[in-house]
Amino acid sequence: MILAGDIGGTNTRLALFEGTPNRLTPRDIEVFPSPQFSGLPEIVRKYLAKHNQTVEAAAFGLPGAVVDGRVQTTNLPWIVDSRHLADELHLERVDLINDLFANASGIVLLQESDFVVLNQGTPSPTGNRALVSAGTGLGEAGLLAEADGGFRPFPSEGGHCDFAPTNEVQMDLLRYLFGKFEHVSYERVLSGPGLHNIFDFLRDTKRAEEPAWLADEIKHADPSACIAKAAIAGTAEIATQALEIFISIYGAETGNLTLKVVATSGAFLGGGIAPKIVSKLQGPTFMKAFTAKGRFEQLLTNVPVRVITNDKTALFGAGRVAAMSKR
Repeated sequence: MILAGDIGGTNTRLALFEGTPNRLTPRDIEVFPSPQFSGLPEIVRKYLAKHNQTVEAAAFGLPGAVVDGRVQTTNLPWIVDSRHLADELHLERVDLINDLFANASGIVLLQESDFVVLNQGTPSPTGNRALVSAGTGLGEAGLLAEADGGFRPFPSEGGHCDFAPTNEVQMDLLRYLFGKFEHVSYERVLSGPGLHNIFDFLRDTKRAEEPAWLADEIKHADPSACIAKAAIAGTAEIATQALEIFISIYGAETGNLTLKVVATSGAFLGGGIAPKIVSKLQGPTFMKAFTAKGRFEQLLTNVPVRVITNDKTALFGAGRVAAMSKR
């Protein structure tokens, strides 16, 4: 019996798994609101008190860099230590992995129905892969092609690299954000809070007007969800513009990572936002920004690009890591 977790700034998913690394069967998946808990051990205790099982291996995907079995999570005020969790679970070891490493590890377990194709492309049989996931934060990872045809995930904290504008409006956006943040990373524009930042920029610089009804909605609900909903429905021009800028930045940064790791076998969009705005991602804006890399435009045109729609991918990936560790 394997315990796996996918920890995010908004929700923490835990599940028990049975099976082998390439064929896992989940049991008792539960979702916990992360900010309502003091840390991961508290959630684990609550979960296992309800599901009385002896755990043989465990792995957890967390937002942040894992250093010596320890993670200071981004977007959550937690410090998670693998040794403390191992004691909690009466195990010799517990694997803590970057959340995007978990996401990348879970891709191999998905079916074709778990993807939406943005660009069919022509995959290279020896190329690497890239993964960019916008949600509460921005995560990135690579998948290194191996001789046996498989892929070895490797983590990255590329979401915290400097945001690079690609046009005049984005340059003004960067200047605006320098007035709010000491360091303007891609996560400041390419995440749930990032979409809200773009919206505020358009409103505050008088590029578009915020309708009173939308301002009221934003006060009483998740701002980014309200903005995206209005943009998809076409009920507020400012929301439409904000999402268009967001998608252009998403395309550009996914193209950046694809070039950095030579991901000619494919680029994937994970996280919670992409599936919700997939109809807009299928428009011309994303792929235009993705391929706008000068002399490498043709290379990027050939790269398959797909949206991951299965929200349990990282959870399955953590389960796979635990199963491989147990083996």
